[in-house]
Formats: sequence, structure tokens, C-alpha cells
Amino acid sequence: MMTVHELLENKGGVVFTIAPADSVYDAIKTMADKSVGALVVMDGSEVVGIVTERDYARKVVLKGRSSKKTACRNIMTGEVLVVSPERTIDECMCLMTEKRIRHLPVIENDRLVGIISIGDCIKAIVSKQEFIIEQLESYIRSG
Repeated sequence: MMTVHELLENKGGVVFTIAPADSVYDAIKTMADKSVGALVVMDGSEVVGIVTERDYARKVVLKGRSSKKTACRNIMTGEVLVVSPERTIDECMCLMTEKRIRHLPVIENDRLVGIISIGDCIKAIVSKQEFIIEQLESYIRSG
């Protein structure tokens, strides 16, 4: 079973963050510039929320709010589900599917060390399955 720690070793632990008082415009610009779908909202060293493209669409665009005048704290999800690096990718997939979320910040020793997406998990699972298939095909050919 691949763990979150292993996934982050392959992916890298870069996490893009934003402050609660920053504008939604700044958040969307950062997401576009970095090609990510979510930012962790940090108040100092504390995770206080997560803001996603879906939050923007549902809580700004559809409600006619201004991106430049709305603070991230007003649209972020405040109750953030997080995982430890020891969790397995399968556990994370189940959690994301059950809770209908696409991103999980990774916390170790009360410190943000990464973020994983459902896409990261799918990629890891597919890669593992491809490796197993290659090994089985090799075994069959040599036998």
C-alpha cells in the first residue's frame, strides 16, 4: 500500500497558500498561475481553511460577488479534513469519495507538509497497477 508520504516524495511537498484576508481574485490568480485547483488558507502557521475553484464558482460567481472585494475567509471551507503522511492512498481515496472533496492537506507534527488531490491518488493507483501488470506479463513470458 502506498502512503501519502511516498506520494509526496514523488510529487513534491510544495503547497500554495493564501491568507484569510486576501482577496478571492488573488486566490484565483494564484491558482491559475500555479495550475492548481485549491489553496490552503493559512493564518500564520495554522491551517484555517481551504479555498477551491468550486468555492469560487458557487460562492462568488453565482452570488454576484466581486472577486476583488471578497476576502477568502468569506468563501473558504473552514472545517478542513486533513491527513497524516502515514495514511494510505486507498484510505485517502475513500475519504475524498465519501466526503465529496478533491483535496486533502497533509499535516505532520502540527505543520503543513503537503497537499494531495484526488487526481494525485488516481495517478498513483494507476501507476501501481501498470507496474503489477508489467511484472505479471514478464512472469508469463518467462514461464
